[in-house]
Order: sequence, then structure tokens, then C-alpha cells
Amino acid sequence: MDIILKTIQVILALSLLVIVHEFGHFLFAKLFGMRVEKFYLFFPPAVFKFKPGNSDTEFGIGCIPLGGFCKISGMVDESLDTEAISREPQPWEFRSKPAWQRLLVLFGGVFFNFLLAITLYSAILGTWGEEYLKNEDAVYGIEPNALALELGFRPGDRIIAFDGECQDEESFTNLQVNLVRMQARQATVLRDGDTLTIAIDEEYIPAILNTPGMFSLRSPVAVASIPDTSINIASGIKTGDIFRRIADREVFSFSEVQAALAPLRDTTVEITFLREKSLVTVAANTDASGKIQVLLQGDISGFEITRKEYPLLQAVRAGTGKTFGTISGYIQELGLIFSPKTQAYKSVGSFIAIGSIFPSSWDWHLFWSISAYLSVMLAVLNIIPIPGLDGGHIFFTLWEIVTRRRPSDRFLEKAQIAGMIILLLLIILAFGNDITRLFR
Repeated sequence: MDIILKTIQVILALSLLVIVHEFGHFLFAKLFGMRVEKFYLFFPPAVFKFKPGNSDTEFGIGCIPLGGFCKISGMVDESLDTEAISREPQPWEFRSKPAWQRLLVLFGGVFFNFLLAITLYSAILGTWGEEYLKNEDAVYGIEPNALALELGFRPGDRIIAFDGECQDEESFTNLQVNLVRMQARQATVLRDGDTLTIAIDEEYIPAILNTPGMFSLRSPVAVASIPDTSINIASGIKTGDIFRRIADREVFSFSEVQAALAPLRDTTVEITFLREKSLVTVAANTDASGKIQVLLQGDISGFEITRKEYPLLQAVRAGTGKTFGTISGYIQELGLIFSPKTQAYKSVGSFIAIGSIFPSSWDWHLFWSISAYLSVMLAVLNIIPIPGLDGGHIFFTLWEIVTRRRPSDRFLEKAQIAGMIILLLLIILAFGNDITRLFR
């Protein structure tokens, strides 16, 4: 059931993004009097198609879900229609139009994806607002995982900056993302009242990329619930109790509670809790694994959560800012992929990887948030100057505008073939990475 729901979400999100992208090309083409022969979601063979009586355009849905296309007369594209470009240019063809018009047609898809992202982010912020924990409000600092400990971070460290760039106003959950995007060489932390600098060897970047959860939120640990089958159902432990001491050892975080209980197996141990502002000591039982068989949770009642609500105009302004921030962040991530030392190319994924980021239960907030991010991703990827992508066509058109020399149709045809080979290799890499991850 989870796979079906994720698949539905992927198809819906990508269909929306593709239709909006191709409509951007379609709209500008029609605006400048170009003939659009086909407008398709997905690639042929067609499972559905129709052609309105007064239209030159055939609309349809293909059976190969690898995007979509808008075939404009006289344009060298993925259709490789060599017969069309061998004839004399016609007034309604793409190649007959001025360079500035062709440039707008080419940029139309990317432009509309950016507009979609702004619209979605604005709607999300206007409907649900924004809620996050600022890094400066993570008053107990971080709970580092094994990799972060190896790098030199310690429990309770409060990260102040990466490479001198302050992180206080950032969301706490973005710390690892920012560390990777910046490929930071050092981190400034506050530890026991002193400011320290931790050097980060660039050799660790691949490990940081592939090790999620480097910086968990350090918080007091409380009892979430006590199962009826627990060996401590009658011991006096209550829901909401906050751990303070186990035997003679002070504890604070989840890892400290685990470490203190681990050697205390099949025994009775005194545990001191904070309960409604008073300290209470309970004689608790442990099982053969050193567990007390209660469910735990972080106590976040002492944290100041930043909450923002946006009226319409503020939502649009904030949505626009979020879109440009997402663009900047994604460009930094692409830089990692093209840098061999980071080994980020190993994280390139296909539709399988995209599907994994959608939740296994329907959540409109998450669905639209992911769709907005994917719209930015599609736009940025398409503007890369690789023949076969919009960016490749845009590059050649800009070259024509600057040099006043137009590449021949035959050259564009060969460039298109080269670009399609590059894209095919990237698709193979993406699916290969996904398949490798599935069998790890």
C-alpha cells in the first residue's frame, strides 16, 4: 500500500510539473505565431490523444513516463525531425522567428516552473504558516552521532558558524545541509562557555553526505508511555517523568540514558525523575538487555519554537524569497555532484529516489512542499547548458545574439544527439544508483 501511495504522489507531482513546464513553451510559441504540432504529457506511443477542430496542435498522453514535450514546428528538438528542417523555413516555424522570440520560447518552461514554485510556496505559507526551531534556540546544543563525534563535535555543543557564516537564525534541522552545501572547512561551536573551532577535513564530505542525522537536537528525555506488558508497569514510573539520574550517574539525553542503563541488566536500579517541578526517585526493574521497557521521547517544552503566519501579500513575498533560497541551495548541491572529491554523484537518483521522499500517508502540506522543491529542481536542471536540455538551446541562441552568427540546423541536430547521449548516460547513472541502494 505504501508503494502504491508513493507512486501516485510521484505521478501526480511530476505530471503537474511537466504540464506547467511544457505550457510555458507552448504559451510563448503561440504568442509569437509559431505552430505547435504536439503537446504531450509523457512520451509516445500515445494512450490518449485528441486534436481540436480549429487547432494545429495534437494533445496527448504517452505511455512512457519520462517527462513530456511540446513539439514546435521548425525547432531541432528530441524528435530529431530531420525531414522538417530540410525544407525551406516557413513563417510559422520556430527557426523563422527573431532570436529574442526564440529565446523567450526556450526559457518559457523554466520560467513557468519558477512561477509554479513561487505560487506553491506562497500558498503553503499563506495556508499553514511556518514553524521551526532556530539554531540559537536549541539551548541544549546538539546530540552528535558517531561521525560527528569523530569530527570533533561533542554532546551539548552549540554550533555558532560554519566558515565564519553565522547559523543562529537558521533552522536547526538545516545544520547538516548547510555544512554540506558550503563544504565548510571549519565549524565554530560554543562548549561549556568557551568558543572553539573544529577543523573539518574535506575527505569527510562524502561520509557527511551519506550519513543523515549528524546533529540531533539535544533535549531532556521524558517517559512517553508505559506499555501494559512492561516490567515497570507497577514500579511508580509515570508518563511525563523526566530523567535526571540513574543510580549514581547524572543523565540528560537519550544517549546518556541508554549508556547508563546498558550495564544494569536483570536488576533493580534507582532512577530519579523530575515530576511536576519535584524530584522523585523510583526503584525500577531492568531486563536482560538493560532496558526498562518504557517508551521515551524528547521533552521540547523548554524550547522556543518560531511560528510565523503570513497574510496574502506577505505570503507571496515570503514564497518568492523561499523559491530563490531553494534555487541557491540546489545550485550549491549541483556543484557537489560535479565535484568528484565529494562523491555526490553516487547520490544522484531517478524516480525511485524521488518516490522515497514522499510520505507513506497522504499529507497535503508535504505533497505541495515536495512539489514546489521538485519544480525548482526541474527548472534548474533544465537550464544547465547541455544540448538536449532547454539550457543547451538557450546557450546557442545567446551565442547567436552576441556573435550575430547562427549555428546551422545540422550543427544543432548533431548537438542534440550528443546531448541526448549525455542525458541517457545520466539516466543510467541515476537508475543504477537507485538499484544499488535497493540491494544494500
